[in-house]
Amino acid sequence: MSPRPRKRAQPPSERTKLRNVALFKDEDEPTVASASSQTLQIEQIITSSSQPRRYFDPEKLEQLTQSVKEHGILEPLLVRSLPDNKYELVAGERRYRAAVSAGLTEVPVVIKELTDTEALQLALVENLQREDLNPVEETEGILQLIALRENITVDEVTSRLYRMYNEVKGNVNSSNPNVRVNEFDDSIKAIFDSLLSMNWESFVKNKLPLLNLPEDILEALRSGQIEYTKAKAIATLKDEAARAEILEEAIANSLSLSQIKERVSAAKPTKEKEELRSRFDVTYKQAKKSKQLWQDPKKRKKLESLLSQLEKLIESESSSIAQASNHEPSEEEESNTEAEEKGLSDQELGELLGVSNLIIRDYRVKRKKPRGQALARALTEQWEVKGERWVRKS
Repeated sequence: MSPRPRKRAQPPSERTKLRNVALFKDEDEPTVASASSQTLQIEQIITSSSQPRRYFDPEKLEQLTQSVKEHGILEPLLVRSLPDNKYELVAGERRYRAAVSAGLTEVPVVIKELTDTEALQLALVENLQREDLNPVEETEGILQLIALRENITVDEVTSRLYRMYNEVKGNVNSSNPNVRVNEFDDSIKAIFDSLLSMNWESFVKNKLPLLNLPEDILEALRSGQIEYTKAKAIATLKDEAARAEILEEAIANSLSLSQIKERVSAAKPTKEKEELRSRFDVTYKQAKKSKQLWQDPKKRKKLESLLSQLEKLIESESSSIAQASNHEPSEEEESNTEAEEKGLSDQELGELLGVSNLIIRDYRVKRKKPRGQALARALTEQWEVKGERWVRKS
């Protein structure tokens, strides 16, 4: 049988954590900070599958682990009772993980009888009051908290927040006779003002749009690899391959916001190029569907002539790239020998061959496209990819 929890005095310096929990509890009910703590065997504690926080910075967790080894757990964990002498962790998962990593066998806890809804609300509030919470988890947590308090779905919360925002900005008619809707609006504003200490309009304008970002951008934000202003700039790029490349570079090289914007601007196709490419795609699809084009001898002959011209354009691009890679090296190029031996990035290789690094990217990412095929024939004679770098063949 597991040992019974032993009572432990609560450190007076740790009595401010969940100061706003009273918004959804009885005012005379003691908070975590004011309740007396006890000690539990760590094996009695089970983590919650509904933990709203999904990412824990490994470096900061290691720092906390070292602190726990030296000083122990200074602030009790919040748990609730389960059958079979087990307890579910409600708040304090970072401290719990650090305690496990530090090899502790028992930890201080405050045990409270909570429903599933109350437990999740407490977990959300505890996370939202953390200074290091990333903007994606903060936004998701706020929506979950409002949804729980108002007993509606997260999607409904999002929809109503946007409606409130549009009414304030005069985009829709705000004369709504529905009393329940107006009460809901007041309730949401109260949550932001009292519990979150945040302006709800600013939340709708700056935080809600984050959830519409591409999944790879969201994951980078969740893991704390990139700031949300930089993430939003990268997300404006529709080309998935180009976006992934800039995201990777931004994280690896800690690019500034201005550097990211420059790369995004360079990777975006111009309007003229985009329109031409769109015309080509539409014409190609129409040509494939046209029976008369393929059956009429005169039209078929003209089509052959046009195809020959297109093939010559592609071949000329291939030839120019091959010439650029085979010509006698200049003094400037010879000075780059050492860099070449170490390997070159796409951009560096593009500069060396006198072509755009976007063409190089076309080969690496979209080999099946005509431009990629032409480049492949020219490049693979003297260059090959090893890892993430281009190197000359020996």
